[in-house]
Amino acid sequence: MTGIVVQDVSRAFGAVQAVRGATLRAEPGRVTGLVGPNGAGKTTLLLMLASLLAPDSGSISIGGVDPATDALAARRMLGWMPDALGAWPSLTARETIVTTARLYDIPKPEAAVRAEQLLALVGLADLADSPAKVLSRGQKQKLGLARALVNDPRVLLLDEPASGLDPEARVHLRVLLRRFAAEGRTVLISSHILSELEEVVDDAVFLVAGSVVDAAPAQASVRGWRIRLAGASPERMAADTWQVASSLGLSPDALVSDRGAVLVGFASEDAAAQSLRRLVEAGLPVAEFAPAQSALEHTFLNLHPQPAAPATAPPPSPSAAPSTGTEAGA
Repeated sequence: MTGIVVQDVSRAFGAVQAVRGATLRAEPGRVTGLVGPNGAGKTTLLLMLASLLAPDSGSISIGGVDPATDALAARRMLGWMPDALGAWPSLTARETIVTTARLYDIPKPEAAVRAEQLLALVGLADLADSPAKVLSRGQKQKLGLARALVNDPRVLLLDEPASGLDPEARVHLRVLLRRFAAEGRTVLISSHILSELEEVVDDAVFLVAGSVVDAAPAQASVRGWRIRLAGASPERMAADTWQVASSLGLSPDALVSDRGAVLVGFASEDAAAQSLRRLVEAGLPVAEFAPAQSALEHTFLNLHPQPAAPATAPPPSPSAAPSTGTEAGA
């Protein structure tokens, strides 16, 4: 099985410590998201995995191969997609893929067939004979993905692959990534678009200031939920806020409104489900009840000190709690 194992890896550029003792795993058959703010060290880490940088300390294994000591063997397993295409601007999309395939010693006739297949796969068949320099940012991203797939890699390293893609292309990318995982490939993807990662990743690794951080405390923190009553309007906002607060035993002044909804903090999904039941039993016409942030966004934002969260609903009294295990259906 081909996977990625990073153990206590560090890398500095002069006085700047880009990666600090990072330890992580990315398993075959799964999509792993690498999440972190700008300057967190994500690209530096990916460059080391791709054998383009050597770590100062620690070890990296790509399917049992150390890219620092046997870069050729590692690269034969890898597909690397950098944030910027870096293609030969005068070559067409087709020529870019064929040339890349030849660098992997793929025979020319087979390289030509591979180019046709990959350009069709990423949606660039109609632009096969267009020079790379005339492609848009999103089209270059598609070409970068096609290039990363030339050698049919078992491990994919993707740095911001959704950057510049239109909504339809992003959906197509998500489908492709899930297909790659289903084929047993190891996919490690770095992205700032957390909503995109949320819909595709199986696992997430959080990198802050060059270090992999334990996300468990942030995941367990209070999470804001949006509650919107039917017929919500600016004129009714104060009344809606009062009704929600009254039903949940909160002060209306402690709640925050957002685009016609009231934000309330809950410590768990169970607490949210029981509070929804209380709102419905109070006769409130609940039209929307959903997390205000995705799980990834919630975790990421709570890795750092944040402004005060929305008021937290107290746990329901025993009489208000359901007598059977039906919270999920509330």
